[in-house]
Amino acid sequence: MKLLALIAFTSAATFACAVNIPLTQEELVRRTQELYDAVAFANQAPWKKYFADDCIFADEKGRVFDKSKLVADITPLPVGYSGTIKIENAQSRIIGNTAILSYDADETETIFGQKLKARYHVTDTWLRRNDNWKIIASQAHRYYEDPAIGTADPKKFADYIGTYELAPGQTRSIIAEGDRLFVERNGKKEQLLPETSEIFFRKGIEGRILFRYASTGKVDTLIDRRNNEDVIWRKATESKK
Repeated sequence: MKLLALIAFTSAATFACAVNIPLTQEELVRRTQELYDAVAFANQAPWKKYFADDCIFADEKGRVFDKSKLVADITPLPVGYSGTIKIENAQSRIIGNTAILSYDADETETIFGQKLKARYHVTDTWLRRNDNWKIIASQAHRYYEDPAIGTADPKKFADYIGTYELAPGQTRSIIAEGDRLFVERNGKKEQLLPETSEIFFRKGIEGRILFRYASTGKVDTLIDRRNNEDVIWRKATESKK
């Protein structure tokens, strides 16, 4: 009896010691990497293990999942697809029963031999209940990346050059310097990089600049497209030829 009591006491002490081990950033990163490593193999087990039953998960597309929908979304990749996600630049705040892990998720996806890259930033909130840490909330967004630079047609620049008006006193100008096109407003000049010969973007700025041709065959509008919404600038002056 004394031996059984000693074993029971030792087991209880060991368990108590284990559950009282402080949670660290390294352990949070390890668990989170385990989640992402499981995605490529459609392994739902870590997602069931580390997410709370009442969790909220908001992905980079703006979709919001509860746990059942989140786990169901972990499905096999299509044939010919593979990928990895690596955690980088992790930061944490661990206070009492709450732990926040904020990190970059660097994704490499291979589609029939072609490699694609994407970067996300994710913030997970872990909550300790009954000495068990689980994610109660997760929020992700995707970093903006410039599109690939296409080929401009300098012969069309003369159509684009001129002053465009948003409202009285609110103008911007399109100018050309050799085979490069620029937009200038309030003394600030930015190069317009071509995605196609009629669609341009500015480095590091989400959105597109498009030029619209009227039925006359001349450009009458500059469209500043932001997240599929358009700000319209009407052409006020033509270029001087």
